[in-house]
Amino acid sequence: MKRSLFYLISIISVLAILAWAYFWIDVLFLFLIVGPLIIIGIQDVMQDKQSIRKNFPVLGRLRYVFEDLRPKIQQYFVESDTDGAPINRNERSVIYQRAKKQTDTIPFGTQLNVYAEGYEWMTHSIVPKDFHKMDHSPRVMMGGKDCTQPYSMSVLNVSAMSFGSLSKNAVLALNGGAKMGGFAHNTGEGGLSPYHLEPGGDIVWQIGTGYFGARTADGKFSDDAFKINATKPNVKMIEIKLSQGAKPGHGGILPGKKNTPEIAAIRLVEPGTTVFSPPFHSAFSTPIELVLFIKRLRELSGGKPVGFKLCVGRKGEFLSICKAMVQLNTYPDFITVDGGEGGTGAAPPEFTNSVGMPMLDALAFVDNALRGFGIRNEMKLMASGRILTGFHLVRAMALGADVCNSARAMMMALGCIQALECNKNTCPTGVATQDPYFMKGLVVEDKTSRVANYHKNTVESFVELIGASGIDHPDKLNRTHVYRRVFMNLVKTYEEIYPTIPDGCLLDGGDTPFDYEDYMKRASAESFEVGV
Repeated sequence: MKRSLFYLISIISVLAILAWAYFWIDVLFLFLIVGPLIIIGIQDVMQDKQSIRKNFPVLGRLRYVFEDLRPKIQQYFVESDTDGAPINRNERSVIYQRAKKQTDTIPFGTQLNVYAEGYEWMTHSIVPKDFHKMDHSPRVMMGGKDCTQPYSMSVLNVSAMSFGSLSKNAVLALNGGAKMGGFAHNTGEGGLSPYHLEPGGDIVWQIGTGYFGARTADGKFSDDAFKINATKPNVKMIEIKLSQGAKPGHGGILPGKKNTPEIAAIRLVEPGTTVFSPPFHSAFSTPIELVLFIKRLRELSGGKPVGFKLCVGRKGEFLSICKAMVQLNTYPDFITVDGGEGGTGAAPPEFTNSVGMPMLDALAFVDNALRGFGIRNEMKLMASGRILTGFHLVRAMALGADVCNSARAMMMALGCIQALECNKNTCPTGVATQDPYFMKGLVVEDKTSRVANYHKNTVESFVELIGASGIDHPDKLNRTHVYRRVFMNLVKTYEEIYPTIPDGCLLDGGDTPFDYEDYMKRASAESFEVGV
């Protein structure tokens, strides 16, 4: 119920009560029934803490009644899958509690079925580290040998989400939270908007196939347009998006009716026109050209860290990129590995469910491939794909990630309730909509602190977990620290599931592992076409 409609109904109700009372019954009796509802509705509209109550006075309170009941009935619905879709109840509760600075401990122990296939846990030590003496905000220096403006990055950051997909209030709150908490905010491929810059948080500017904010009139990459945005102080790193986990190999369409003058100005396109993002880049077509493009962007940005993001598909294609890097002795400063389970506001179900390598498999493969070529130390790895909790950070870093990105959890810290209306412009919490009415329900000042709270509490949980394992720094995590129940009576470490290959084994003269031989024969620095 919109607020304007609520006001109208309230006025009509009062007039109706007065008229009814005049002819039939005592007015006081009806006011005792309707009056409190009107007062509650006005309170809901005036408060700024809860988007649902603000956008849906009185009726929205039912949502919080059920939220309060959930822990009481949750015991009857024990989770049997640690990766329930979209996000299981335990993870969702933790995110909300941390964002609101509420107690996130639970009674009666483990809430998961520890004997279910897929259940995971990490090792702990008899001699754990003292959490209070550890660095509660670990950071990683991003920037390789050719980078002249390295960036100190938090271990947890905001993953790529575009303005246009998200509301301006959501973008403002995310970037404000990044500023408050000292972490980075990825723009997504929709361009660098004023709302990304206004709060002053650190920015990772993503360049997609449409080159929004860095394009010529006909959609080609523009050095001049790129340089204007890339050299802005808030922009700390640049990420070239090759593909994303939610819809790898799939282009995008910005319908003309959504292409407002504001969005057109940000993306450097003609307002009111339908704009297509192709599924592939026009600035390069071979592995060598990709590596040279990375070098070009680093120079244009003034030496800032430049990397690329991909959802792994054909393994031979990534090995081709590795060969090109070694051949040119030129490397990205980072690679973002996005899992096939990554989210999006809208995509064909076949793409979201059945295309792209899941993050854990992809992360282990990319880390191994870089080790095999002897270049793992030349760049950092970023992991993206259902990163929600401190344990998820541990798991990703055990497989090779240096830092992690999160989109789902950051949206939930903003107030997302998984209404699954991201593609309809009717998001009831104002997160994924351009409707001004729904947007007003998301109060930037309140949600800014919630984003920062979620980040701080989750990173501290991560630090406490590695301390429990007897580790004093994230870079000491490895694949032996995480276990997974493969079958009812079979448990394996991640090192057993994803064996680490020897450094340099994929170089000429190396002892290539048998499961890489076929891919290596087809990989070529000169072409993606031969990769399988």
